[in-house]
Amino acid sequence: MRKDIKIEDLKSGMVLANAVKSKHGQTIAKAGTVLNHALISRIKFYKIEEVSIDEPTPIQDIDVMVSALDVDSAPVVEPVVAPVPEVSVPVEEPPKETPPVEAPHEKTTVEEIVSYNQKLLNTSEYQSFQLEYTKTLEKMKTIFLKIKDGDNNLPTDELLRDCSHLFLSKTSLELFSMIFNMRSIDDSVYAHSLNVALISRTIGRWLKFSKSDLDTLTMAGLLHDIGKLTIPDEVLNKTGKLTDEEFEMIRLHPLEGTRMLRRINADSRICAAALQHHERFDGSGYPRRLSEDEIDDFAAIIAIADVYDAMTAARAYRSARCAFQVIHEFEQDGLHKYKTKYILTFLERIANLYQNSQVILNDGRHAKVVYINKGALSRPIVELADHTMLDLSHERDFFISAIV
Repeated sequence: MRKDIKIEDLKSGMVLANAVKSKHGQTIAKAGTVLNHALISRIKFYKIEEVSIDEPTPIQDIDVMVSALDVDSAPVVEPVVAPVPEVSVPVEEPPKETPPVEAPHEKTTVEEIVSYNQKLLNTSEYQSFQLEYTKTLEKMKTIFLKIKDGDNNLPTDELLRDCSHLFLSKTSLELFSMIFNMRSIDDSVYAHSLNVALISRTIGRWLKFSKSDLDTLTMAGLLHDIGKLTIPDEVLNKTGKLTDEEFEMIRLHPLEGTRMLRRINADSRICAAALQHHERFDGSGYPRRLSEDEIDDFAAIIAIADVYDAMTAARAYRSARCAFQVIHEFEQDGLHKYKTKYILTFLERIANLYQNSQVILNDGRHAKVVYINKGALSRPIVELADHTMLDLSHERDFFISAIV
């Protein structure tokens, strides 16, 4: 029997009757999840006031439930990378006549990750970044709307200065982690454009671009989606299926953006990025189905940054993806769609950022990334809590579902 419970009355051991979603549609916890302190904290973090739970099961049925849960969560013995010997993990008998308890530390569901992510959210560095980021977004919005309404002034130096402040004293890993967390605060066109600018500039640094080129690339990232300002909000933010007319409006935003940028005499590479960031090297993109050398280099970089930021953002139909999941998506989608030098540099650098990071596998086990497989960047070798080595490039049933 289902019952609505206020958030302040939730207790560990309660079972969710329905999935819990954020206001942006991101799944925080699935139906059937057993609540614990970490998950309750996460629900509170998203300012959700009430959830539905299943009423407690009669005591005579609890033994059956606990046994079933224990079978599902029993440790799995994995083949290991030679020369490490295989380790057998004993399966413990379930306790009798006790309600379900919180999972041990070695196994964590993706829904509990917020407890780890809070470490970053509570740092002074993150709070400072958030303040500068929000100020930059407000400035971008004012400037972009003026350009849309006919103003020809583009304060390039001012925007570049604001972007440079977001880079101060940050490693690439810190920057990508902070960008990832910003999407839960602001998921607008402006936030996406700022993220693309920061990611593109990082790629340019990895490619050893000159300072002048980095500045132009950053501006191209900031302005690549300005054409979306011509699309009505109800179409741009629609969560359901687009009509043919609405889909065509979306596909025209590169052309609309280019017209605006040419009117204000923007750099030709900035215009090219706005026009071509949805083109693909195999000719499968739009609006002109360009291929290979027909695509501007800055547009080729922004295409990668654009897709990466979109993939890591939560959507109404799926939760946010971690870096290794996004790398896998690029691998599955086809690396041939992007300029080889740029996409390989980007994916290798992203994967290497998370060397030695703590991660969670899709079966809930904690692990540490110990080696990045060059031929399978999304599937590194990881070390489990019992020091067993697991090569994810060979063990295809398992993958990294979260970075903690």
